[in-house]
Amino acid sequence: MILKNLSPILSLVFGILVLLNPKLLSTLVGLYLIISGLLALGVINF
Repeated sequence: MILKNLSPILSLVFGILVLLNPKLLSTLVGLYLIISGLLALGVINF
């Protein structure tokens, strides 16, 4: 499965999770930043 643009999908999923459980905000933001940084550097290729 090839995902060319993972960032909007992650944003949508993490946004829904934050609405459901606001305590997850800092964890999800951290994960999002790590994943988007790895994607930008080319470490993870989808």
